[in-house]
Amino acid sequence: MMENNCPILEVIDLSISFKTVSGQLKAIRGVNFSLEAGKTLAIVGESGSGKSVTVKTALGILSENEKVESGKILFHHQKEGKTTDILKLSKKQVVSQICGRRIAMVFQDPMMTLNPTMNIGKQVMEGIIKHQKLTRKEAYGKALELLKKVGITNSDKRMRSYPHELSGGMRQRVVIAIAMSCNPEILICDEPTTALDVTIQAKILELIKCIQLEKNIAVIYITHDMGVVAKVADDVAVMYAGKIVEQGTVEEIFYDPRHPYTRGLLSSIPDIDNPCDKLYSIPGTPPNLLNDIQGDAFAPRNQYALNIDFQQEPPVFKVSQTHTVASWLYHENAPKIDVYPQLSHRINNMLALSI
Repeated sequence: MMENNCPILEVIDLSISFKTVSGQLKAIRGVNFSLEAGKTLAIVGESGSGKSVTVKTALGILSENEKVESGKILFHHQKEGKTTDILKLSKKQVVSQICGRRIAMVFQDPMMTLNPTMNIGKQVMEGIIKHQKLTRKEAYGKALELLKKVGITNSDKRMRSYPHELSGGMRQRVVIAIAMSCNPEILICDEPTTALDVTIQAKILELIKCIQLEKNIAVIYITHDMGVVAKVADDVAVMYAGKIVEQGTVEEIFYDPRHPYTRGLLSSIPDIDNPCDKLYSIPGTPPNLLNDIQGDAFAPRNQYALNIDFQQEPPVFKVSQTHTVASWLYHENAPKIDVYPQLSHRINNMLALSI
């Protein structure tokens, strides 16, 4: 079995486009990241930044108008000691070899995942029977056990229930049970708590964390909620306009953010200790990815943009062994800038509390 510091998933130079009536939309533009076994990676960014498209590709979930232009998605099998490039598999092979068995996904809205015409028991048992070749009786017993494990009481009764008869929190627990039914090595959570109230959100996050520790699985969270990131992540990748602009450990991203976009995201979080009366918001809007982007995609919204930001795309600069940033502001000849005032105050408060 792999050690926890070994990557289980590597995305290398991934580029994806969509064919639209208005032209070719370059949704993903050279994305690179790795996920370590047993660790949690949070991918954050505004809506439309490419978070979901990137990870869904690893599950073979492609739209009819979607095209993978380049790249590799390498899955390193923990038990067999081999590596598979998921992009080289046919859709049928991805479904039979990867989906559910190796990588499972929990979507934002459980009602989009669950079949309203099928009872809960059949839906949990479906993947177990398909991938684990168990009898219906054995699959029923395992499904019952899974529902209990995700905190659903009266599991035997709930096996006969239909999705509409359950609360939102219970439906999401069922989806997690289905995702875990074939013992995947990676769990992808796409905004898993957005549709739930705050109390249930905390319980669902705690449930996923407990399952992760028990099974030693790797988890990817797709979210725009930096509060969720702070609670669950080991590492963070910040996406903007189809690219990862900053990566680091959760401590590096929250205590030492470098990219102006990351700083903007953190500055826009409500803070009762903020001395400023107004809540910060990042000016402008994301670029139209139907158009060719010259230079840094964030430059028009960046108050600290340099002339070169409008001319050349920035390379990736290494801040530390675990921390990288794609911004010309970290070139050796660039002027030094301070963090946003609101963010500086928040970071100082967090550092004081952690001492």
